[in-house]
Amino acid sequence: MSFSSETKRELCRIQEEDCCRKAECYGLLLFGRSFSAHSVSLTTESRETARRAAELTARVTGVSMDASISPLRRGDRGYTYSVFVPGANQVEQVLRRLGHTGMEISLRVNYANLENDCCRSAFLRGVFLSCGTVTDPARDYRMEFVVPYRNLARDLTAFLKDLFELDITPGMMNRKGSFVVYLKGGEHVADLLTFLGAGGAAMKLIQIRMLKEVRNEVNRKTNFEAANLEKTASAAAGQLIALEKILACGGMSILPEELRPLALLRYQNPDLSLRELGRKLNPPLSRSGVNHRLQRIVDFAQGLPRPAEKNSEGS
Repeated sequence: MSFSSETKRELCRIQEEDCCRKAECYGLLLFGRSFSAHSVSLTTESRETARRAAELTARVTGVSMDASISPLRRGDRGYTYSVFVPGANQVEQVLRRLGHTGMEISLRVNYANLENDCCRSAFLRGVFLSCGTVTDPARDYRMEFVVPYRNLARDLTAFLKDLFELDITPGMMNRKGSFVVYLKGGEHVADLLTFLGAGGAAMKLIQIRMLKEVRNEVNRKTNFEAANLEKTASAAAGQLIALEKILACGGMSILPEELRPLALLRYQNPDLSLRELGRKLNPPLSRSGVNHRLQRIVDFAQGLPRPAEKNSEGS
């Protein structure tokens, strides 16, 4: 089961107050497949959502909805559940109970159905159950509402912006003839899930987000340490090459006296870090001091002739 389906299942277990039942029912139907004098219907892949829509409609409006089930497209698992109000008289009764005539030129949110502050989360819960999805947090942090009408999408965008306790800024775009109101960001999506009543889904998102952040931090440190090790190994190899050249050209004795102890120590301990080399010297030397002297040794070796050239000059 997808994360979005699990979230909807969790939301469908919430027990509503009377005022909130009306608000959630309104959100479910208004943002469903159709909401007009011709038809009031909802289509969803969530069986729990279809059942909840039918139950709330019956309790709020006194009208029983009919239902149908059909399989998804070939190759997809699951079913599509449709609930609809049968008959023109019943459609009129539902619309009238929710403050609509069905003849509106532009379908808009009727805020009279949100009687109390608690009804805001119930209404938005119904909207999410009807047309919303939330991405699996293992892949992304995104919530979307696919709305068929521009003005209704604008009303939803304004509604989300006005939730001052959440401080969220939704976006809106056109996708294949529908209007998508969306929200991005792990913190914002988790806050909205909590507002809807899906505390379990919000907690799961937060846990996955924290795990991803820890994993990314570990990977960042590992990559950083690997790069440092590679850099250190490369520098040590250059130092050993320099020391081999010095030995071939006359031995450690040709080095300045203050460089000889470190040169011998490095030659005998090619795997030690700069800090470890400094601790073994007498007197001890800081990491930067060791690095400076090793660079002097490398520079000294670069100024020496190649061993073959030296032999040629002496013959």
